[in-house]
Amino acid sequence: MKIVTVVGARPEFIMTAFVSKTLRKHHTEILVHTGQHYDDNMSGIFFTELNLPQPEINLGVGSGSHATQTGQMLIRLEEVFEQQKPDCVIVYGDTNSTLAGSLAAAKLNIPVAHIEAGLRSFDRTMPEEINRILTDHVSRILFAPTRVAVANLTHEGITQGVHLVGDVRVDLFHDIQSVAEMRRSALFSDSGLAEGMDFILATIHRPVNTDQIDRLRAIVETLNTLPLPVVLPAHPRLRKMVQHFNLNFTDNVHLIEPVGFLAMVTLLNACHIVVTDSGGLQKEAYIMRRPTVTVRDTTEWVETVQSGWNRLCEPGVYEFKAAVFQALCPPPLAHPDFYGTYGVSQRICETLEVEIGQVVPEGTRL
Repeated sequence: MKIVTVVGARPEFIMTAFVSKTLRKHHTEILVHTGQHYDDNMSGIFFTELNLPQPEINLGVGSGSHATQTGQMLIRLEEVFEQQKPDCVIVYGDTNSTLAGSLAAAKLNIPVAHIEAGLRSFDRTMPEEINRILTDHVSRILFAPTRVAVANLTHEGITQGVHLVGDVRVDLFHDIQSVAEMRRSALFSDSGLAEGMDFILATIHRPVNTDQIDRLRAIVETLNTLPLPVVLPAHPRLRKMVQHFNLNFTDNVHLIEPVGFLAMVTLLNACHIVVTDSGGLQKEAYIMRRPTVTVRDTTEWVETVQSGWNRLCEPGVYEFKAAVFQALCPPPLAHPDFYGTYGVSQRICETLEVEIGQVVPEGTRL
């Protein structure tokens, strides 16, 4: 079986790590990097840390408006697919790379497999929500991480080719925690904190929060005055807009450069709670049993909110700070297994073989 996998941004690099390793035991995979995330902290470091194979093809699209970026990807991916003639194209998540890969493949009648299908925030002002919906509706094979995701697809009339497999991050977290913990001392040192000190891990990067001065000011003021120090891996957009609006973090906020996946796992394991507007980090925090405050009014991971481990909050100073104080209280005793069990990547590979019609005999499996 010949697979072309399209990746372009941090969440996709993380998710493809185990799936690529599993696929390549028995099949041919061509990894295509669109270039959506292109600097080392947001791209190259993930390939190194997660032992990802270097992309066979790098499109080098880079930044731009949604239309420009997606359009350039469509043009270049179509050429790749026509040249490679894959049996299937795999896309992940909800980025512009995801949308471009799925549309280009579907137009050429190449089966699309969408890993992390069925997520919905029900907020169509988010570009990611549009990407998710369109990708799911052109995909032939849909790998859903949760029962909620399956229900979302059913509600939209998508019932064929849907497979509940769990979340691929479960495999990653199972295998890398011991490696990540070797970095614990260095991360505390880089953050300017004494090792073992309680802290809040924060990430803020969405334009809805960074590009509106009232929202960003409320976020900065809240982080500045929280009762625990805040470690904030600063996305380039956040740094740019804080400077643009002439805002300032106090010494309570320890700004560090964006970190790779291993470093983020270490930070998650060491922190007390998480404050974020990231989709993926909400789920990663849940898997690591860290209470979370999500600086949004919607989430793709509704089960984390329903279970009491995640709180949605708009960034008004009073409400935001109150949500953080609630998260600092002891977490719920129950921690349901929403995201499946180890072996997600293997289940994805075996399902692909059946769906595409190229099954590897059981006796030849590693």
